[in-house]
Amino acid sequence: MGSHRLYKASFALLLLFLVNGCAEKRKAPKVEQHVQASGIKHATGFTIQSEGDITVIEVSSAWPGSKTSFTYALVPKEKLASITLPADAYDAIVATPVERMVVTSTTHIPSLEALGQLGAVVGFPNTDLISSPSTRKRIDQGQIRELGSNENINTEITLELNPEVIVGFGINDTNKAYETIQKSGIPLVYNGDWTEATPLGKAEWIKFFAPFFNKETEAERIFNSIEADYEKAKILALQAKEKPTVLTGGLYKDVWYVAGGNSWMAQFLQDANADYLWAETSESGSIGLSLEVVLATGSQADFWFNPSLHASYQELLQANSHYQQFEAFSRKSVFSNAVKKGETGGLLFYELAPQRPDLVLKDLICLLHPGLLQDYEPHFFMPLH
Repeated sequence: MGSHRLYKASFALLLLFLVNGCAEKRKAPKVEQHVQASGIKHATGFTIQSEGDITVIEVSSAWPGSKTSFTYALVPKEKLASITLPADAYDAIVATPVERMVVTSTTHIPSLEALGQLGAVVGFPNTDLISSPSTRKRIDQGQIRELGSNENINTEITLELNPEVIVGFGINDTNKAYETIQKSGIPLVYNGDWTEATPLGKAEWIKFFAPFFNKETEAERIFNSIEADYEKAKILALQAKEKPTVLTGGLYKDVWYVAGGNSWMAQFLQDANADYLWAETSESGSIGLSLEVVLATGSQADFWFNPSLHASYQELLQANSHYQQFEAFSRKSVFSNAVKKGETGGLLFYELAPQRPDLVLKDLICLLHPGLLQDYEPHFFMPLH
């Protein structure tokens, strides 16, 4: 993939992170009366229930504004022959534990790595976007095949790989390649981790992957550790004596996109004890503004995060000379999550940050409140050079 395509794909991801089967299905039968919910605490886009031998995952937010909920039945392989499930009761029926899986978003990779199930991944679209060294090694060795683009997955290679399930990523319900794959009999399940508005909500989607591998206990332990670390950092941030002002985003063509007040990034800044200049806005995604409006509000901001995908002050000036009117530019207090890249140009932040919000929060605390975190080196946010 060329650098231009990577840039376009990465900017699309940036906007997605800022933004946060139509036929009526028969009601899924209760295999047993005993139904046990799995304790999802922060995520709002999915639920998991154990119904006897079956684990039922319902995804209510496959993409922003989705009007359809998708219901998936996970059945142990040794029980599959003895349990009869109406085909139209679920959107997909998956035999577990899964040994061959195709995933379609870089955000899926860290969950599978943390659960020790990376070996199950056999295919991925746009493999250049993956930053993880261990995953890149498997790609280089041919163990994970390149499938083209998510919008136009190479169905021939996908069918050749014969995965037991495809974990889909969609911005709407239109993907003809997915339709072709489903017609071939391969189960497709949607993962909507990116639609969550809160840091811990995104991270909790590791529990979505766990039942496919019988790793529920491990997922619970991993998430609880991340949650505890996040809450500890949040409390630490309150010790800061000052609350610096923060500007976000940058120009794309003639529009400056800042993170909305109810967005993922705004939540991080609030928890890092910063004064985000658009914190009072109601948007959960991005807000498109003119340069003049942003200058009027943010020219004196103490810090500036994520100026589009620019990695240097020289790039900023070349893109628009008005950037130098910002105090954060003059003081060299501009930081970006687009500086740190994988060996093929993928951005580490969009891959790992959703699964590790504790590290994102620590990064911000380290930069906004020097001295609070001793001997800490940021993972994602780097100074422009």
